[in-house]
Amino acid sequence: MGEAINLVDNFKVDNVIFNCGDFNELEHDLIKVLDKKNIKYNSCNKTIPYLKSKGIAKIDYLILTHGDYDHMGEAINLVNNFKVEKVIFNCGKFNELEQELIKVLDKKNIKYNSCINSIDVNNNKIYFLSTREYDNENDNSNVIYFNYNNYKFLFMGDAGINKEMDIVDKYKLSNIDFIKIGHHGSKTSSSKKFIDYVNPKYSVISVGKNNRYGHPNKEVLNNLKDTKIYRTDEDGSIMFKIKNNKLSIETCQQRHQLNLDKHVRLKWYDEIYLEQALELCDMIFTNNFNKVYFLRQYLKSF
Repeated sequence: MGEAINLVDNFKVDNVIFNCGDFNELEHDLIKVLDKKNIKYNSCNKTIPYLKSKGIAKIDYLILTHGDYDHMGEAINLVNNFKVEKVIFNCGKFNELEQELIKVLDKKNIKYNSCINSIDVNNNKIYFLSTREYDNENDNSNVIYFNYNNYKFLFMGDAGINKEMDIVDKYKLSNIDFIKIGHHGSKTSSSKKFIDYVNPKYSVISVGKNNRYGHPNKEVLNNLKDTKIYRTDEDGSIMFKIKNNKLSIETCQQRHQLNLDKHVRLKWYDEIYLEQALELCDMIFTNNFNKVYFLRQYLKSF
C-alpha cells in the first residue's frame, strides 16, 4: 500500500510531491533482512520511473505526511535521483526513518522544515491543518488542504478519528471536491461525522490489492457512499487534471482501455498466442512497466 502523489503546475513548472512510499512496511522488513544477509534483490520502485517519464528533473517540495515507511520509504532514493529544493516533515519527534533521511539532506545541503502552517507555490497557498501534537505517528500526519482554480483538495495522510474531530472543531471545511482518504480506508479514519462535515465529491483510497489488513473497511465505504470512490487496488493510478477550469479524471485502467481500443483486441487462451500478445503490447505501450502491467491484468481474465 505504498503511496505517492505528484502535483504539477504545467504552466509554471513547479513540482510538489506528497509522500513517496513505494514499499509497505512488510516489504521494508523483508528488505532489511535481505540487506543484512547481503542478498541481492530488485526494487519494484514506480515513483522514480514515473516522474522521469514525465520529464521531471527537479522537485520543489517533497512533502512527507509522516514517518511511516509506506509514506516516505523511497524519500532517500528520490533525493538521490532528483534535485530536491526542500523537504517538509510533520509535527512530532523524528523517528529512525526520518533521521536517516535528515542525514542525507544535511550532506546534500537540502533545506527541510517540520510542523509548518503553509507554503506558497506559484501564488497558490498549500495549508497544513495543524491541531495539536499526538502520541502516535498517524495522528501527527500532515493533513494538507489547498484550493486550486476553485477546486478544493484535502489529503488526510494516516490521520485518525481523533485528529478528524480536532479538524472539525478548528477549521471551516465544506464541499471538498477531492479527498485522499485517511489511512488507506482503515476503520480508524473517515468517521461518518467527518465525511459528512467535509462533504467530498470525489474520494480516493490508496490501498493495495488483496492486502492483509482488509482495507478498505466496509463501514468506511458506507460512509463514502454519497461520493464517487476511486481505489488504487481497482483503478490503478488516478490522474486529476484541471484544464480551462474544468476537472477531468483518468484512471490507469481507462488509459489502458483507450489504447487497447485503437488496435485489434486479441484473446490469448494459451501459450501459442503469447508472442502475438507481446507484439501487440509493443504497438500500444512505450515502456516496459506498462507492458508487464497490461499483460498481467489481461491474462488474469482467462
